[in-house]
Amino acid sequence: MSQERFQDLPLEEIMGDRFGRYSKYIIQDRALPDARDGLKPVQRRILYAMFNEGNTHDKPFRKSAKTVGNVIGNFHPHGDSSVYEAMVRMSQDWKARHMLIEMHGNNGSVDGDPPAAMRYTEARLSAISAELLRDITKRTVEFVPNFDDQDMEPTVLPARFPNLLVNGSTGISAGYATDIPPHNLAESLDAVLMRLDKPDATVDELMTVLKGPDFPTGGIIQGVDGIKKAYETGRGKIIVRAKAAIEQMKGSKEQIIVTELPYEVNKANLVKKIDEQRLDKRLEGIAEIRDESDRMGLRIVIEMKKDIPAEGILNYLYKTTDLQVAYNFNMIAIHDRRPTMMTLPLILDAYIAHQKDVVTKRSEYDLQKAKDRLHIVEGLMKALSILDKVIATIRGSKDKRDAKNNLMAKFEFTEVQAEAIVSLQLYRLTNTDITELQKEHEDLTKLVDKLSAILQDEKKLIKVIKTELTDIKKRFSEPRRSQIQAEIEEIKVTLDVLVPSEEVVVTVTKDGYVKRTSQRSYAASNGKDFAMKESDYLLYEETLNTQHFLLLFTSRGNYIYQPVHELPDIRWKDLGQHISSIVSIDANEEIVSVIGVDKFDQEDTFIFTATKEGQIKRSALTDYVVTRYSKPIKTMNLKGNDEMISAELVTSKKEVLLTANTSFSIRFDMEELPVTGVKTAGVKGILLKDGEYLAAANILEPGAEQEVVIVTQRGAVKRMSVSEIEQGNRAKRGVVTLKELKANPHRVFTMIVVKPTDTILLETEKGIQEEIQVGSLSRADRYSNGSLRVDTAGDGKLVRVAVIKQQ
Repeated sequence: MSQERFQDLPLEEIMGDRFGRYSKYIIQDRALPDARDGLKPVQRRILYAMFNEGNTHDKPFRKSAKTVGNVIGNFHPHGDSSVYEAMVRMSQDWKARHMLIEMHGNNGSVDGDPPAAMRYTEARLSAISAELLRDITKRTVEFVPNFDDQDMEPTVLPARFPNLLVNGSTGISAGYATDIPPHNLAESLDAVLMRLDKPDATVDELMTVLKGPDFPTGGIIQGVDGIKKAYETGRGKIIVRAKAAIEQMKGSKEQIIVTELPYEVNKANLVKKIDEQRLDKRLEGIAEIRDESDRMGLRIVIEMKKDIPAEGILNYLYKTTDLQVAYNFNMIAIHDRRPTMMTLPLILDAYIAHQKDVVTKRSEYDLQKAKDRLHIVEGLMKALSILDKVIATIRGSKDKRDAKNNLMAKFEFTEVQAEAIVSLQLYRLTNTDITELQKEHEDLTKLVDKLSAILQDEKKLIKVIKTELTDIKKRFSEPRRSQIQAEIEEIKVTLDVLVPSEEVVVTVTKDGYVKRTSQRSYAASNGKDFAMKESDYLLYEETLNTQHFLLLFTSRGNYIYQPVHELPDIRWKDLGQHISSIVSIDANEEIVSVIGVDKFDQEDTFIFTATKEGQIKRSALTDYVVTRYSKPIKTMNLKGNDEMISAELVTSKKEVLLTANTSFSIRFDMEELPVTGVKTAGVKGILLKDGEYLAAANILEPGAEQEVVIVTQRGAVKRMSVSEIEQGNRAKRGVVTLKELKANPHRVFTMIVVKPTDTILLETEKGIQEEIQVGSLSRADRYSNGSLRVDTAGDGKLVRVAVIKQQ
């Protein structure tokens, strides 16, 4: 009978000892990330288990429950929920800057909704995870037995990118907590590269490439000093605020549009809290708050009551809600198996030391493999050179073992070489295979030399690390999402108005009806049944973004500046709003041209305008931006009864073709036309006599074979090559492009640049429409009048000619 042993110990000692052990476990093996790969044990185990099972980004998704069971059964003896929650977090694009796991199904939301149960979701490793695990099979990292000694698991991953910085980490353990924010991948890699080049690079130098955190949810970070302090000491405080914009609405109302939230802020709770303040009458100014987020992105609309300025309320919300939060850096990670407060240089150095270790071990592994194979190849080559003797020896042997012994004794082959020789298949004795062996021998020798050089020279080792980091940067880098501002107080109010990005169809009719239509309404009508008055027609129809701008040019030499998002949003089948209800214009002022602009700061881009009396000008597009646009703005200083007839977006590498109603035409380089300010009168484009006027101004591509169609007031149509009109200088009389008749001469109604595949529409005042295929017209020279295609006597005078837009 075994003797029972009791220990009489004080409770304090027992509790202290047991709790100490528990704390050590929590700190080292649960809540804090490793400084080298930035992972906590549960995350590392999930990634390794998925890798082990071949659940990688290039294979189909697999049920999450299968992975969770695998992790619990082999590596992580804890509850399934803790494993699944860790797995889900690594797949959430609002939590991780680069997701390590891709998940199909409901993996939660920014509103704090729980993910679907693991039996419903499917997951696999993401492409960037492959870089964390790359070369793990080459003895690059230390493996230890798992909890039941049935398997081995890695203590750290090879980590081909600095994951601790890129994805950050957050955790609470016994006596320690950590908060490391996510960073931009390209910036983090640049910092590693800088530290490799200059091992004593200071925080100031590192911050020239690593600007600061980059949250997956975007937002605005304020306080560069706080970032610097955190990088130098491990602790620091920054302010993260939502990206919000104030929009004007009809009826002197404003609304705040929030498009990005601070990191880890729950959207549903935030909306609820703001709405509670409205209900509690603490915020009298708010009429309504709506969460309009959809698959296009996050959007919270806070609508003001009439005449309430949104700016003050926005500041109040920054102060009292999670629209603005403080983020405290507390950069603790496990470094050399103990929790350490990490500075930025220390994080980079820990990572670099790990990479040197990984690349060294990998090179050693590859070198050994290459040497082993080289040994066998040398044996095979030697055997093939004395093949007959080898065969004779093998034939004279009793069995395989005896054959090997004889080969080793007679020809001094090693055990490994002898095994390779006796296992050789007969087809390997062909000439091709002998050549292949020589080629393999050559390649292996080169590889051995290369790997030996890496192991002997640290500079070469560092070069390998740099090449690999640069490759990761090239493949995975993304633009920064968070904006960084130097000061915390500075931007109390001055935030640019941000407009949610949406593609819309913008239309303007000749009579001045404007609107933007959602893609949905446009698609529902299939682009047909456009609402407009009977005698009206479409002057402009384009798909623009709500962040773009519309410039409408009028016959009185003015232009109207109109941001697309401020255009009335009206269904395709409903009549637009008249421009005069948006901007006051004269009764006799008509829209002649419309230009959509995505951004104004485009180099070598101008607006070319022309008037009926032959004045032309070009002004830089950048000059057309205005901040106050409640009335038309002068763009051509017209004299007398002159009218503006066209406006076009051009570059200096174009040609101008001007045509008078009497058919005199001139063609010259855009460079001939000086660049002048927006409000100037322009310069003479073509010499006109009394009674003549400019009928058409066209922009041409220089050097290209282009064609024009001339339409006369008598309904004649003529197709002609532009090369018929010689290139000359500005302000000349030009050459005729129609034959002059004594009685009832043809006069140019318009001239348009066409392609042979185009279709032209001619419309008369009686509403008669004639469609003509350009390809059906034969080419004519300058001295012909074309063929009559419209009976202007019976059908009425021509009112418009247009190239039909291909649907």
